[in-house]
Amino acid sequence: MAELPKFKYQPNALELGIIEKKNIDCPVCEKNREYAYSGGIYAVEEVEFICPWCVADGSASKKYDGMYIDDASCEEVSDQSKLTELVTKTPNYISWQQEVWLAHHDDYCSFEKYVGWKEIEHLKENLSDDIERIKSEYGLSQSEFEQYLLNDGGMQGYLFKCLHCDQHRLHIDTN
Repeated sequence: MAELPKFKYQPNALELGIIEKKNIDCPVCEKNREYAYSGGIYAVEEVEFICPWCVADGSASKKYDGMYIDDASCEEVSDQSKLTELVTKTPNYISWQQEVWLAHHDDYCSFEKYVGWKEIEHLKENLSDDIERIKSEYGLSQSEFEQYLLNDGGMQGYLFKCLHCDQHRLHIDTN
C-alpha cells in the first residue's frame, strides 16, 4: 500500500477523521484504495469519496473543476500559488457553517485540531488577538467565552498554527 500523502496545510487529516480508513473505488484514479476523503468538494457534480492521493496531486479538483475550500473564506496571502494549493490540493476540515482558513506570515496556517477552551487554555496569551476579536464579534465576556467554547459543543473552536513561527490562530463556529 502506498504511503498516505502529506498535506502542508492539513497535517493531521487522518487523526482528525478528515481522511478515514475506508475501502473505496476512487472515481478519479479508478483505483481501489483503503483510505478516503469524505469532506466534499465544491463542484457541480456530487462526489462522495475521493482518495487522498487524488486530492493531494490536484487531479480530483481538476476533474470536477472544483475546490475543497471556498477561496472567498480564506484570509489573504500575497502568493497566489499558496491559495491554489490550499483550495485545490488540501482536504477541508468539517464545520457547521462556512469553513474559514486563517493565515499568518503571509502563508496559510496548518489546521491542527478541533478545540474547546480546555484544549487551548494554555495558549491563552498566544491566542489573545483572536480571542479578543471573537469576544467582540459575539459580545462575550471572558468567562462566557470560556464557558461556551466546548469541543463538540454549541461553540466549536478550530485551532490553526503558523508554518513559520509558533503562533496559533483560532476560528470559532456556532450551531
